[in-house]
Amino acid sequence: MPAKLVLISHHLCPYVQRVAIALAEKGMEFERINIDLSNKPDWFLELSPLGKTPVLTVDGRPIFESAVILEYLEEIGPEPLHPDSALERAEHRGWMEFGSAVLNDIAGLYSAATAEAFEAKRQALGAKFARIEARLGEGELFDRRGFSLVDAVFAPVFRYFDVLDRTGDFAGIGALPRLDRWRRALAARPSVLGAVAADYPERLTEFLRARPSYLAGLMA
Repeated sequence: MPAKLVLISHHLCPYVQRVAIALAEKGMEFERINIDLSNKPDWFLELSPLGKTPVLTVDGRPIFESAVILEYLEEIGPEPLHPDSALERAEHRGWMEFGSAVLNDIAGLYSAATAEAFEAKRQALGAKFARIEARLGEGELFDRRGFSLVDAVFAPVFRYFDVLDRTGDFAGIGALPRLDRWRRALAARPSVLGAVAADYPERLTEFLRARPSYLAGLMA
């Protein structure tokens, strides 16, 4: 009998989305439980030493940190999302870390208290996206052979801009044709669409507007 998989989640967490996308791409059944990170239940803190989502429980046994969960799913699940070559797997893992650095810049963008700090993060994002543009090929996905874990990492990155672009072009994605093509291909993928609830844009908008930040002023 397959192990029972439970993904402990938060509605907006991009790291949770990575895992949900990978599970969907692999066709692995799982239950999803959303928690309030501003009021973490005691049972969750017992499972997550860092108090962060995601946590994946496997027959009740917890695994924490999204990168670790993704590698576990590669080991035990069908439909590999890493390349066969050890060198290419290492390259992909590097770009997955790069995706985490992009998420940090996005957090810095929506948390920046001043116009100067906001502009610095905007430029940092633009520079990182230009680096990715230079790496991408002519296909719609990161790797010409098919969907990979790099795609699972970057799909939640691009989802932020579905909301942010309503206020302004803060990352210049439209001027980067390969990146823009990749973003659009991922946005249409069923696994990516299903990684968040239908009210995700409204939840994210509310979250961003509630912050004491320069961006919140622009959105108002």
